Amino acid sequence: MTYHPREFRARTWHDATPAFAAGRDTPRAYLERCLEAIAAREPVVKAWVVLNEGPAREAADASTARWKAGRMLSSIDGMPIGIKDLLETRDMPTQQGCEAFRGAFPKRDNAAVAALRQAGAVVLGKTVTTELGSSHPGPTTNPFDAGRTPGGSSSGSAAAIAAGMVPAAIGSQVGGSIIRPASYCGNIALKPSQGAIHRGERQATSMSTHGVHAGSFEDMWTVAIEIAKRAGGDPGRMSLKGPDAAPAARKPRALAVLETEGWAELDPGSKAAFAALLDQLARAGVRILRRADHPFLETLERRIADARAMANTITNWEGRWSLRALVDQYPDGVSDRAKQRLAFIETRTVTDYEARLAERAAAQQAHAAIAGLADAVVMLSSPGPAPVWAGDVPGQKLAPRPTGDIAFNAPSSALFAPAVTVPLLAVGGMPLGVQAMGQQGQDAEMAAIARWLHESLEPVAV
Repeated sequence: MTYHPREFRARTWHDATPAFAAGRDTPRAYLERCLEAIAAREPVVKAWVVLNEGPAREAADASTARWKAGRMLSSIDGMPIGIKDLLETRDMPTQQGCEAFRGAFPKRDNAAVAALRQAGAVVLGKTVTTELGSSHPGPTTNPFDAGRTPGGSSSGSAAAIAAGMVPAAIGSQVGGSIIRPASYCGNIALKPSQGAIHRGERQATSMSTHGVHAGSFEDMWTVAIEIAKRAGGDPGRMSLKGPDAAPAARKPRALAVLETEGWAELDPGSKAAFAALLDQLARAGVRILRRADHPFLETLERRIADARAMANTITNWEGRWSLRALVDQYPDGVSDRAKQRLAFIETRTVTDYEARLAERAAAQQAHAAIAGLADAVVMLSSPGPAPVWAGDVPGQKLAPRPTGDIAFNAPSSALFAPAVTVPLLAVGGMPLGVQAMGQQGQDAEMAAIARWLHESLEPVAV
C-alpha cells in the first residue's frame, strides 16, 4: 500500500461522538467497526497479543447507556484503546514480548490503564511489544509494507493505528519507542515530559515514559490528559498539564533545527523531503535557526552527539540486574539479542554509568539554554522511513537495530523533553514523521505547534 500523508485517513473518535449524543450511532457499534478492521488486517499486520472482545463489548454497552442518558464519564467514554503489552492489565496477561513471561497474568492494572477505565474507555486488548521493550522484534509488520518493520518497542500500538484498528493506543518510550514507530507508521503521537503520565509499576528506568499513538490530535491529547487527570505523574513529578480538549494550533515564531548524530546517516530522499518542509516554514514567516546561527545551538548539538550510546548505557545499566536474574532463571526464555546486550552492559562499571548521567545533565542544561531562541526544536522523527526487516539469518551476526535507529529520538528521551510527531512526509511511498520538541513541561505548547505544522504545511512526498 503506497502511503501519502495527504490521502491517508486513520480511524478517529472525536468526530464520531456527536452522533452518539444524537442517538445516530453508539460506542458499541463503533467497537464492532474496530473489530471488523482487526479481523480484516490482523492476519498480516499482527498488532495484537490478546483481544478481550467479550469484556470490551460489555464495556461498550455500558458506555452506550451512559451516552444515551447524557452521563458520560469523559470525552473518551467508550473509546476502544490498545494497551502495549508491557503495562499490566487485570483482565489480560502481561507477557512483555518475552518467552520467559509467556502466560504471566498479574491480574492488576497499571496506573494509566486504571485511569482509562475510570474515564470509561474500552480496553480492547494488548498490543505487541518487542522483547522486554528492547530491540528484539515481535511479529508485527508495517501496515504499509509487510516487509518492513513497524518500529519498536511500541510496534503493535503504532501498527494498530496505521491499520485503522483503533483510534488510540498506549505506547512507551525509553530511547525512541513512541516517536520512531509513530514515524514509520504515519501516526500522530505524544512522548510527554519525563514523568508527566504515571508509569505505575514501570518505574525501573529513569528515562521511560508512557505516551499515546493516535489518528488525530484530538484523540491523542484527550487520551493523554484524561489519564493524567486521574493518575497524575510519576512519584515526585508534576503531571501533564493543559486543556481538556486538544490545544489549538499555534504558529511558532522561530524553530531550531537539530541534526543529531543521525544526520550523517540519513538517506538523500529524507534529507530532500525535510529541506522542502523547512522551505515552506521559511516562506510562512517562521524563522529557522541552525547550529551555525547561535553558539547555544552548537553546544546542544555537541552535547547530544552521542545520545544513542548515552541513552543505551543508562537504560541498560539500570535494567542489568533484573535482566541477569531473568536470564539466570529462564536461560531459554530470553533471546540471544538480549543476552548479548546483557553481556555488554556487564562489562560497564558504576563509573561508566555515572559518566553518562553527567553527560545527560550537561545536555539538559544546554537544552534549557536555547529556550529563549526558539519556540521549539524541529527535527525528523526517525532516520528515514521504516527499514526492511526479513528476520535474523541463522548462523550470521544478529542485526544491531532490527526495529530501526533511535538517533532522532534519544535526544528527547535524554533531555526529558516532550515531543509530538506528525505525519508530514512520504519517502518512497512510506511514512516519515516530523517532530516538535520543547522544554520540560511544554507538552501542550508542543501539541499546539505540531498541530499548526500539520494543518498549515503541505505534505511532502519524494
